[in-house]
Amino acid sequence: MTNLLRTVFMIEKYRQAFNANFTDQKYKNFIKALEKGYTEIPFRVAETPIFIPDALKQKLIAAGEEIIALIKQDDFKELTQKAIPAAWNVPNETAHPHFLTFDYGLCKNEKGEVIPMLIEMQGFPSLYGFQSHLAKIYKEKFDLDENLSPYFNGLNETSYFELFKKTIIGEHDPHEVALMDIDAPNQKTAIDFLVTAKHLGIKILSITDISKEENQLFYQENGQKIKLKRIYNRLIFDEIGENTEIFKSSFDPREELDIEWITHPNWFYRISKYTIPFLKSVFVPETRFLNTLKSIPTDLENYVLKPLFSFAGMGVIIDVTEADIKQITDPKNWILQRKVKYEPVIQALDAGVKAEIRMMYLWPEGEEPQLCINLGRLSRGKMIGVRYNADFDWVGGTIGLMESSPD
Repeated sequence: MTNLLRTVFMIEKYRQAFNANFTDQKYKNFIKALEKGYTEIPFRVAETPIFIPDALKQKLIAAGEEIIALIKQDDFKELTQKAIPAAWNVPNETAHPHFLTFDYGLCKNEKGEVIPMLIEMQGFPSLYGFQSHLAKIYKEKFDLDENLSPYFNGLNETSYFELFKKTIIGEHDPHEVALMDIDAPNQKTAIDFLVTAKHLGIKILSITDISKEENQLFYQENGQKIKLKRIYNRLIFDEIGENTEIFKSSFDPREELDIEWITHPNWFYRISKYTIPFLKSVFVPETRFLNTLKSIPTDLENYVLKPLFSFAGMGVIIDVTEADIKQITDPKNWILQRKVKYEPVIQALDAGVKAEIRMMYLWPEGEEPQLCINLGRLSRGKMIGVRYNADFDWVGGTIGLMESSPD
């Protein structure tokens, strides 16, 4: 990586100082502090944060505004109705999602500038609790400049959690709201659940901790039956698959229930890979539904094939062949997307590392979506993701830090 690239893509003074002062012992102390009082983290956390320069920050903001403009169109629900699998359509859908997360690969354009290219998007929560904790511990354990912040729109730790609390709890009491997943204590993201519960005062429940009476939901605490009014939903139906027997000992989310969903499960499907073909932007790679192809591109090496209904990169075909396309029996459920070339913009101790940045929005009831925090992932492998980077260091989950300024 040239000095020019490092200067354009990074905040050079922070990167040089961080690398010069880095030690393995500091990293071990950092991980220990990150887990203290919570739980062991089963996923890899990277050795370094990403230092995001203002030029890149502004592009990330602009890219998100274009996507939100599409989501706020009057016909958006009509455009995305087929995104929801019939078997998983949940009644009483909300007017808008409460979370938006947009994943961008950091690439280089023809001018040599770093630009974010959309890879994935979700109307589903991410690690909103953990990312704030992660930024705080990075700053403490690596003695980073106080001026560096993971937040947008002038937020700080206090105002961020106030916004988060308003989105999740609303006008209810915290004990009437629960974070729910299929097996909450044993999820890889359990540390996020614990940080969230600490700041918001809500319960963490597995779906089997919840019982149904008529159309109302309850949980037990200290021998008391407590009615739930809201569920902060972290359950992804793909994880249940055909194992719907679990609903018999709890409840079926697809029934008419007296419950508020934060966010409603249908938004997981509406805002997803399904949405990307409707976007036309310099920040979005060419993406088409497979069933709309009039002919198979002759340069398939420049494309990636993705199933619509999968998560965590499952089922993605990177090195696409004509045979791969022809053997797909449900082309309406696949997209063909032009590959983006990740630029190794993060300078590790030995080489450049590729990065993705997830922009994370909160959308409280009756308000506008607000960009608030971010998540980063570093990679040396063929793809971003744990199983593609198992044998590397300076890879894994991280966060972008920016110089604080009035937004």
